[in-house]
Amino acid sequence: MAKPPPRGSGAEPPGHETPDREWLAIGASLFARPWSFVRGSPSFEFLPEADRPEIAFAGRSNVGKSSLINALVGQHGLARTSNTPGRTQELNFFATPDVSLFVVDLPGYGFAQAPREKVQTWIELVRDYLRGRPTLKRVFLLIDARHGLKPPDREIMSLLDEAAVSYQVVLTKSDKTSRSHLEAVVAATRGDLGTHPAAYPEVIVTSAVKGVGIEILRGTIAELCLPSGA
Repeated sequence: MAKPPPRGSGAEPPGHETPDREWLAIGASLFARPWSFVRGSPSFEFLPEADRPEIAFAGRSNVGKSSLINALVGQHGLARTSNTPGRTQELNFFATPDVSLFVVDLPGYGFAQAPREKVQTWIELVRDYLRGRPTLKRVFLLIDARHGLKPPDREIMSLLDEAAVSYQVVLTKSDKTSRSHLEAVVAATRGDLGTHPAAYPEVIVTSAVKGVGIEILRGTIAELCLPSGA
C-alpha cells in the first residue's frame, strides 16, 4: 500500500498519544481509499462473516458519530447524518477493496424518551455483537467534548467491561469548546477510564469539522488492524 503524506490532522489536540510516523502514513493511505457500505444488520444472524479485523464506533445519539466516520474516510455521505436522534438502528458495516478490515457503525444510544422495547432491542443487539465477534479489535466510544461522560456513556462502558472488549474514548466536537475546558474533560475522562478494566487509557480528541485528531485516529486504526508495513 502506498504511503502518501498524512492529511486532515488539524491542530494538535491536548493530551493525546500519537502513533509513530509510519503508522500515521499507513493510516492516511488506508483511508484515502474508496470505502463503501457493505451491509446493515438488524440482528446478530444477519452479520457478515467474521473473516477480518473490525473496529466499531459507538456513541450517544447526536454525538457526531456519522460525521466523524465520514471525516475518517474523507467521504461526506458514507455514513448517514441526521438531526433525528436514534435514527441508526442497525449495525452498519463498511469496507474498502483488497483490505481485510471492517469499520462498523453501532446504533446510537441514550436517545430521549425512547420506548423501553426499543432500548432493550438495542442492548440485546449490541451485547450479542460484542460477545460474539472475536475479530473485533476495539470499540471507539465517542463522547461529546463539551459535556464529558454522562450516565448513558457509563452504562455502555459497563457493558463493554462485561464483554471484555477493548475500548477507547474519542472526544468529538472539540472545536465547540475552549481549550481549558477541553483539557479538564480529557483529565477527568482519563481518571474515569482508570477504573474500567477494558478501557484503553489514552483519549483521542477530534473535530470532524476542523479535522482535529483525524490523522491520529487513522493511524491508531491502522496499527491495530493491519500487519506492519502494509
